[in-house]
Order: sequence, then C-alpha cells, then structure tokens
Amino acid sequence: MSIAQNPLSVEVTLPREDVALVTVEGHLDLDTATDLQAHLANQLHHGRRHFLLDLSAVPFMDSSGMNIILRVYQEARGLPGSVHVIAPTPAVRRVLDLTGVSLTVPISEKVDEALELVDRQQLSEGSQD
Repeated sequence: MSIAQNPLSVEVTLPREDVALVTVEGHLDLDTATDLQAHLANQLHHGRRHFLLDLSAVPFMDSSGMNIILRVYQEARGLPGSVHVIAPTPAVRRVLDLTGVSLTVPISEKVDEALELVDRQQLSEGSQD
C-alpha cells in the first residue's frame, strides 16, 4: 500500500514541558514509519523526555512501527525518560503483546493514566538522588 492510500497523520501536543503527546492516525508501516520517527526525533531534540504515543487511531502496525517505538524507548531511558503507549487498537495491541513490547513499554487506556506513571517515575528518580 502506498502512502497516498494510507497517509499517516502525526500531531504533537505538550501536556507538560518535558512530555510530548504524540497522536498517530493511519497505518504505521514501512512506508510511514519514518514520518513518526522524524516527529519523535524533533521532540527529543527539543528536550522532551517523556513520550505518550496515542495509537487509538492506528488500525495496522508492522515491525517498522514497533521498531520506532523501541528505538525512542531506548533513547528516552537514557535521559532518563519514558515511553507510554495510549489506547492501542486491538490489532496493534496484539502486535505489541505477541512481540513482547507490551512487557517493556507501559500501555495505558487514557492519557491521564500515563501522566500518572510519568509522575511516579519522576518521584522515584528524585528519591534516588
């Protein structure tokens, strides 16, 4: 399938200064994954440490999309930061579960739940200093 048939829409909002909410819509595959990667790299460049990936409007994701999620997860961990997947569609959730990504990257049903996890992580980081 070409990009013209299944364009990817990526919208970034900032619920907090160091948190990027990345809302993805469309098929996340070999043809479109680089677009998502560019948005995430831009947010990393601008100092975002926590990424909330809303995949509620992604009907299909292949290994290219999964690799992007894992790549940003690795980069964010080194900051330290985090990546959270929000409300994946059943097909995307199945890919995340079958590949074990859901064991590594937290999955939340709502943005507020993921923000609470970010807060808890920041508190535990602060107590380790």
